[in-house]
Amino acid sequence: MSDRPTEEPVARRVRPDVQRNLDALLTAAAEIFASDGVDAPVRRITARAGVGAGTLYRHFPQRSDLITAVFRHEVDACAEAAPSLAEQHEPVEALTLWLQRFARFVAAKRGLKAALHSGDPAYESLPAYFQQRFLPVVTELLESAAASGELRAEIPPYDLLRAISDLVSPDDQGYTQRMIALLVNGLRHGTDGALPPATDGERG
Repeated sequence: MSDRPTEEPVARRVRPDVQRNLDALLTAAAEIFASDGVDAPVRRITARAGVGAGTLYRHFPQRSDLITAVFRHEVDACAEAAPSLAEQHEPVEALTLWLQRFARFVAAKRGLKAALHSGDPAYESLPAYFQQRFLPVVTELLESAAASGELRAEIPPYDLLRAISDLVSPDDQGYTQRMIALLVNGLRHGTDGALPPATDGERG
């Protein structure tokens, strides 16, 4: 066995047109999976993306490849929203807004739930990827909010992510937002933040 250190793989540059096709496929697949589930016909995905079936199968030979790529793409987009929120808003507001963004991610991923819990080995790495991307984000947001003196820092980041996942109502975004506000207000230091009022469509 060679004693030479293993070299890190060199990232391959993707041509802009190829990247556009990939992005279009992942966006279209995410939308269709969210509305119709992961068994939706491939032709619907390619039609919405504006590409041919050959393009899809060249990048994603198996349906599981596409599902995995969609999940990772959506996880990355959600995680990468945090820095700009932290720059533009006060710490507690940034945390609240990101939790709302995370809740929308959870709601949209209901269509992937059956596949992700199917026992297929193709998806085994996804829970770890979820935690790898989201735990640092929510940890930083919580620590910043605690450092501002407005929020207690006693809730473990993983517990907060799990709590949000459990309370998400895919068909009632207003309910989800009120529950997030209630949860964040419960972590405040001696404040009585009011919940967002229900809209006319949400009453009775």
